[in-house]
Amino acid sequence: MSRSKTIAWLLALSSCCLVSVAAAAAPLAPKVLVITMFTPEAAPWRAAEDFTVQVDVPGLSPQFPQVSCTDADLCLMTTDMGLANAASSVSALVQSGRFDLKQTYFLIAGIGGVDPADGTLGSAHWARYAIDGGLLHVVDPRQQPADWSSNLVMLGAKAPGEKSAWKTGTEVFQLDETLLQKAYALSAKVPLEDSDVARAYRTRYPQAAGHGAPRVSICDTLTSDTYWHGSRIAQAMEAYVSLTTDGKGNYCTTQMEDNATLTALKRGADAGLLQFNRIALLRTGSNFDREAPGQDVGSSLSAKSGGFLPSTHNAYRVGHALTTDILTHWDAWSSGVPKD
Repeated sequence: MSRSKTIAWLLALSSCCLVSVAAAAAPLAPKVLVITMFTPEAAPWRAAEDFTVQVDVPGLSPQFPQVSCTDADLCLMTTDMGLANAASSVSALVQSGRFDLKQTYFLIAGIGGVDPADGTLGSAHWARYAIDGGLLHVVDPRQQPADWSSNLVMLGAKAPGEKSAWKTGTEVFQLDETLLQKAYALSAKVPLEDSDVARAYRTRYPQAAGHGAPRVSICDTLTSDTYWHGSRIAQAMEAYVSLTTDGKGNYCTTQMEDNATLTALKRGADAGLLQFNRIALLRTGSNFDREAPGQDVGSSLSAKSGGFLPSTHNAYRVGHALTTDILTHWDAWSSGVPKD
């Protein structure tokens, strides 16, 4: 064999072996995987954490094709916005084989609308229930029967307030209560960011929570691809949440992804790839979900209320209180949520 052919053969062999080693590499085993939905939610994590590893995952959003990880086994993904993106991206990651998620804790951390009866701009809320507010019958409110309380009807039902046996299996998810309480306990006293604009804007709302300072609490979250807004829709959604959860649920935040994300994670758990009781769900208030008394709904929807940046920063601050405890005390967390 000539020298040139020998060199070519060695280069081909080297290339072959490197690809083989890469393909055979053991999957990463994150202690915590943070799930965000768009760039401003991911930005505080990227600014504060040292992500040294980038993992390409086929099937993620073209806008966010990689999962970022630190040497401390904290990983971060961004799904892109909406139900379809969330379900597709999380499913792709779970099924990719590039991660061992059997002991991983998941933190869904994002922003959303907030009910002024339960929170305010910049407030942070850990969810017990996630309810899909899009799986509904809807009629034009100008045509709804006179005796209907709203134009929203549970799938398979004949009128608002009526329950139905028609189920998709994704209408309601309940998060693990032990992890929920631990997450709240770790983060309840975290100082929350605020803004002068938000302080001024929230004075429009008479509700104590709405015009008060941002705080951390436990309540529920409502999912819908439709970015609805206004007090009448909100009241109808409140009734739907109560109906769907047998009176146990009280939504305080609204968003566009969580039931899809939880569906993908539940499928992964059913396949033995992860533990569904290791999921925490956090949403912070970037805007109110309805107008203030005397305010035009359109003006309310487009208002610059000052809550956006504080909400993105507070999602990190509050979420970090949980993730840092897990990473720092992994020996205690590895077998389940610590009791103390």
